[in-house]
Amino acid sequence: MTSRTLPGQPHIHYKDGQLCVEDCTLEALASEHGTPLFVYSKASMLAALAAYQRGFTGRNAQICYAMKANSSLGVLQVFAQAGCGFDIVSAGELARVLAAGGDAGKVIFSGVGKTRREMREALLAGIGCFNVESEAEIDVLNEVAVSLQLRAPISIRVNPNVDPKTHPYISTGLKGSKFGVAHDRTLATYQHAAALPGLHVVGIDCHIGSQITLESPYLDAVDRMLDLVESIEAAGIPIHHIDFGGGLGINYNGDTPPQADALWTKMLAKLDARGFGQRKLMIEPGRSLVGNAGVCVTEVLFMKPGEQKNFCIVDAAMNDLPRPAMYQAFHDIVPLEQKKRAQPDSASLVCDVVGPVCESGDWIGHDRPLAVAAGDRLAVLSAGAYCMSMSSNYNSRPRAAEVLVDGKQAHLIRERDSLADQMRGERLL
Repeated sequence: MTSRTLPGQPHIHYKDGQLCVEDCTLEALASEHGTPLFVYSKASMLAALAAYQRGFTGRNAQICYAMKANSSLGVLQVFAQAGCGFDIVSAGELARVLAAGGDAGKVIFSGVGKTRREMREALLAGIGCFNVESEAEIDVLNEVAVSLQLRAPISIRVNPNVDPKTHPYISTGLKGSKFGVAHDRTLATYQHAAALPGLHVVGIDCHIGSQITLESPYLDAVDRMLDLVESIEAAGIPIHHIDFGGGLGINYNGDTPPQADALWTKMLAKLDARGFGQRKLMIEPGRSLVGNAGVCVTEVLFMKPGEQKNFCIVDAAMNDLPRPAMYQAFHDIVPLEQKKRAQPDSASLVCDVVGPVCESGDWIGHDRPLAVAAGDRLAVLSAGAYCMSMSSNYNSRPRAAEVLVDGKQAHLIRERDSLADQMRGERLL
């Protein structure tokens, strides 16, 4: 019996020539549930979470899973049972947290465009904190809280003008970003918020971007945040917690992000040196907890050789895996049978892996060497984050089924859409 793990993915491995997630073969899961199919490893999620937990040993810290990365109820349940809080950006996400057994008191509500209805629902649910992102939002939240005879706990999200060195679409901490309050407006904004009767200032927050693979942006953000905390508290406004956001990257294509525990060792050293080591800390990891825990299994429909390009046409598409079309993102693509992995001397074909959607942007991978034929199945790796949560029914395609693997057990956590599911709520004239 032979077993070989894939780089950066210890719970996804070839065993006796078959690609497995933990102790379940993907071929068997695809045969049972069809394709496209998302499959997640519970052990992988908990291992990623454990790295953060190790980094915070002995500290007053709360880990809030940024559920926009993957908001499926079964995934949320794993993190709720592990004691996590949640970072949400809509009332719909709050409803999912509660349905999955999450604690409203451990919920942080982020986002630049909260509606009055969403504010009311979150206040009535008793969430832990609103991360407010503008002076206009502060005034509206105060009005809503006063109308309910409540006080809204708030943290102000600061834009620290730190370059995270990542894709511009997921860089959120620079001056030109729509997120957060400008660094030089922070103190005045806190003074305004602290004077309002419906608000209770409890913290400060920043989030500089996503898929960050360097330590330096985080370390720069720590210094800028602590400078602000000192000036805010000098003005008589206590800051009970400091939220450093999330954004730590994962290995998609030889990426080497710092390990969560190693990164936090360095960040905590800065906090200790400036006397903030015992302050309550909050973080919002998303992708780094689920990204490498998931794969998308897809079946080869046709091989289409061409004069300029060869195409491997599969049944997964940009509605299932939007990251390549949106961000030109790389996902490794491997066959479910190890013997079909292309070798330099094999009869492989260099192809673009594309889906059936009627868009030239419907591609999953460019220039991949593959030794496969119609009917074979492939696994698109690192598909646990920002795939299912961003998927759609474009071209009236059903959203994929999802399976969560726990050792030898495979739990269907989302059924594949039916046509009735897609048309529910629509009406003829």
